[in-house]
Amino acid sequence: MTEIRSVRPWHRQMTGRRRDEPHRSATTLELFFDLCFVVAVAQAATSLHHDVSEGRFGHAVGSYLMVFFAIWWSWMNFTWFASAYDTDDDVYRITTLVQISGALIIASGVPRAFAEGDFTTITYGYVVMRLAAVVHWLRAAAGDPDHRAAAIRYAVGIAVVQVGWLLRLVLPEQWRVTSFAVLALADLLVPAIAERPGMTPWHPRHIVERYGLFTLIVLGEVVLATSVALQTGVDAGQHDLWSLAAADAVIVFALWWLYFDRPVQVSTQLSEALFWGYGHYLIFASVAAVGAGLAAAVDQERHLAHLSRTDVGYAVAVPVAVYLITVWLVHVRRRERGARAVAFPVAAGLVLLAPLGPAPVHLVAVLLFLLVVSTAVGRRPARQTTPAGAPEGPGS
Repeated sequence: MTEIRSVRPWHRQMTGRRRDEPHRSATTLELFFDLCFVVAVAQAATSLHHDVSEGRFGHAVGSYLMVFFAIWWSWMNFTWFASAYDTDDDVYRITTLVQISGALIIASGVPRAFAEGDFTTITYGYVVMRLAAVVHWLRAAAGDPDHRAAAIRYAVGIAVVQVGWLLRLVLPEQWRVTSFAVLALADLLVPAIAERPGMTPWHPRHIVERYGLFTLIVLGEVVLATSVALQTGVDAGQHDLWSLAAADAVIVFALWWLYFDRPVQVSTQLSEALFWGYGHYLIFASVAAVGAGLAAAVDQERHLAHLSRTDVGYAVAVPVAVYLITVWLVHVRRRERGARAVAFPVAAGLVLLAPLGPAPVHLVAVLLFLLVVSTAVGRRPARQTTPAGAPEGPGS
C-alpha cells in the first residue's frame, strides 16, 4: 500500500473560501491565536480588578474600555479574515504568528496603561498586529480577483489608520481620549467601507463558532479571577466566603447558559453582520468585567477593598446588565415573542437595582437564575393531548 503524505506548501494563492463549505471548524492556528489572547484579556481584567478595589471607578472604566478595544478589534479582524481566506500555507502561518506577537506586546503594556495612562506599548503591539493584517489583505487582493476591491480597501484603510495611532503618541495628554475615540471610529468604519463593493467570503457557521469559543475563553477568565480571589481568602483563614463563592458560580454558569441557550445565526447582510460582530465587544468586555467585579467582591468581604457593599454591587451589576442587554440585542430579540422577548431587558433593570439590597452579589445570582429558568421553561414545547381511542406513544 502506498502511503500518501500531504505536504503543506510554502505559499499558495489566497483565493476566497466557499461560504457553504461543509464541516468548517476552527483550526489549531486559530485556537493558538485565541490562547495567546488570553494573556491580554487576563491582564486587562486583573488591572480593572485592582482599580475597582481601590475605588478608582472613573479611571478603571476609561482605561479598561480603551485597552479592551485594542484586544477585541485585533482578534475580530483576524477572525473574519481567517474565515474568508485561511490558506494554511507557511507564509500565512508566519504572518499570523507576527500578529500573535503583537497581541503579546499589547498584553505587556496593559499594566502601564492602567497605572500611568501610558498606551505606548499597547499602541506598538496594536500596530504590529494591524500591519501584519495588511500583508494578509494584500495577498487576498492578489489571489482573489472577485473581491480585490474590498481587499485593497481593507489594506489601505488599515494602513492609514495605523499612521493615526502612531501620531496619537505625540499628541498632548488632554487629547488622549478624544483622539482615541476618533481613531477607534475610523477603525470601525474600515470594514463598513471595504465590504461595500462585495462582501468577502467569510463562513457564517465558522464565525459563530469562533465567537462562541472566544466567549468561553473570557468566561474562563472570570472563573480564574474569582477562584484565585477565593483561594487567597481561604488561605488567609477566612472560611466564611463559601456563600459568596456559590453566588459567583451561579452568575458564571448563568452567563454561559444565556449565551449558548440556543443555536446562534449570523446574517450575511452587511449591516446586520456588522451589528452582530461589533455588538460582541460589549459581550466580551462585560464578561471580563464581571470577573473583576466578583474578585473585588471577595476583597470587600476580606476588608481589603476601599469600597462599600453597594459599590461592589454596582461593580458586578453594571457589567451583568450590559451583558444581558447586548445578548438580547444580538441574539434574543428576533427569535422571541411575547413575555419572553422582554425577559432579558427586564432582568437587566432588576439587576441594576440589586446593589441597593443587603446582599447585592447574591441577589444578582438569584435574578440570573430566575432568568435562566424562564428561558428554559419558555423553550419547552406545549404538551400535546392524545385523541380519545388513539394509541399512546412511548413514554406517554
